[in-house]
Formats: sequence, C-alpha cells, structure tokens
Amino acid sequence: MTTRRPGGTVPDAHRASRPPSGRVADRDLRRFLADSTPVAAGGRAILLQIADPVVAAGVRRHSDFARRPQQRLAHTLMFVSAVVIGTDDDAATAAAFVNRAHRPVAGADEVDRQRWVAATLYDSAMRAHELFGDPVDGRRAQAVLDAYAPIGTALRVPADRWPTTVAAFERYWDAELERLEVTDDARGVVRDLLHPRFAPLWVRAAMPLVRIVTVGMLPDAVRSQYGFAWGPRERRRFRRTVRLVRVVRAVLPGWLLRLPGPLLLRAMRSASNKYLSR
Repeated sequence: MTTRRPGGTVPDAHRASRPPSGRVADRDLRRFLADSTPVAAGGRAILLQIADPVVAAGVRRHSDFARRPQQRLAHTLMFVSAVVIGTDDDAATAAAFVNRAHRPVAGADEVDRQRWVAATLYDSAMRAHELFGDPVDGRRAQAVLDAYAPIGTALRVPADRWPTTVAAFERYWDAELERLEVTDDARGVVRDLLHPRFAPLWVRAAMPLVRIVTVGMLPDAVRSQYGFAWGPRERRRFRRTVRLVRVVRAVLPGWLLRLPGPLLLRAMRSASNKYLSR
C-alpha cells in the first residue's frame, strides 16, 4: 500500500493499522466532530502536552513559539480537522507533515508521548463541549473517542494502544496526570504562547480572554505546577467568560461553527500542493 506524501509517493507502514479517517457515516456525529467549539480548548491541550517533559523539550528547542505562538495551535487544529473530518488523503497529508516536523526532534516518535498528545486533543474537545456547549452523554463520548482513534495512529501510535472505551480512557488519563511534571522548558513555551510579543495585534487583543479560558480549563494539579494564580477573582472571571462564550456560541448558526474545519483543510491542501510543485 502506498500513500501520497509531500515529496512523493512512499510506502506507508502504518496504513494497514489506521482506521478509516474522514468517513464518519453518522451525519449527526460528523456535524458534532466538525463543530469548532474545541478551538476554545486548544491552549489547554498544548499546555497539557508540554507538561510532559519530553514533549516540552522538543517544542522548546524546535518550535518558533516566540515569534509565531499561534502557529502550533493552527497546525494542531489543521491536523485534527484533516484526520477526523477530512478524507483519507487529507489524513495522510497531515500525518506526513507532522512526521516531517518530528524528524529532528528527540523523543518525538515515542509511542507514549504521541499517545499523550492525541489524548489531550480528545479530552480537551470533550471538556470544551461540556463547558461551552451541551452535555455529552456516554454514547456520544464513546463515538467521539472512536472517531479520534485515527489521530493516535496518524501519530504512529499502534491501534491497540488507544483506549477502546471511555472508562479505559479515563483510567489512562488519571494515571497520566499523576506523572506530569512542568519544567522550565514548559514554562518558557507558556510565556511565548500566552504572552506573545510578536503576534498580530488582533491576536494580542484576544489574549486576556484566551488566558483565562486556558488556565481555567486546566486540571487543578497541572495549573498549580505552572504557578498560575487561581483565587476567587480568577474564578469569577472564568465563570463570567464561560457564560459569555456560551451565549455567543448559542446564537451563532451551525454552519458558522462548522466553517473553520473546511477552511483549515483548504489551507492544508494548498500548502501541500505548493510543496509538491517545487
């Protein structure tokens, strides 16, 4: 089996074990997966990812966070969109870009690290829907967990290493939270991410809102390790922000909430075509 990747057609050793991507048959589930509400939890996912010291060291040494802090978030959202709601070709393209970016990063291909990255994306998406949208019942949570399995295999996690039930995921998640350690590398990335010096004006203008949402959504123990202030004033601001986001989300039409995914996929396809045409 071969897969088209940037730079040519090469054998894909992981193709056989990867569940079909972008082929969600259930229309309601597909609409749920395409909803952009999890974008609000993008910062949370990144902070949880880099609370793993190996991930933090790789990001700190090989990412241009100081000058383009929004780039990792955009690339992460693009990757999720491609694998979860895109076509098989989209998923292969996104995986190829990620693998190429990880090539010089020590430890980036470790299964446990990549499984953690994928897990933060699923958990953050679910927390965002519960906080800003509607309650997610067990059946829907299981369906989304299954839909996110290709994220793990796209990151070279063997299919049998992804939790198969929500209960198994929660056990895995709780155990992983216990081993996290926020290092100076992680704190340096967070400074660049939450206090960007070179970002466009509109990004910097949005950062107070992004900071309160990101910090507020973190698990208590991880928030404490980062050293974020979280007293009565911060809690009140977080509750007010959540209410505001819920109100705004409730009045937005569904098509607008689902628009970012197709736009990200279009941008990725354009980037891939430019790369292949060189």
